[in-house]
Amino acid sequence: MENYTKLKELVASIEADAEKFFNNGNSAAGTRVRKGLQDIKTLAQDIRNEVTAKKNVEKK
Repeated sequence: MENYTKLKELVASIEADAEKFFNNGNSAAGTRVRKGLQDIKTLAQDIRNEVTAKKNVEKK
């Protein structure tokens, strides 16, 4: 559950940069959004692995 909380915080943290990029055309903010999205992708994969591991333990 800790990683899920981190994921929500990460999504919230890139919101301002996404707004700057899409509404104001700030390309540096776009770079930060791309970095944040890559971090989200990595964290989401970690969460998927945790869920799978927990499911497999419960089946035994």
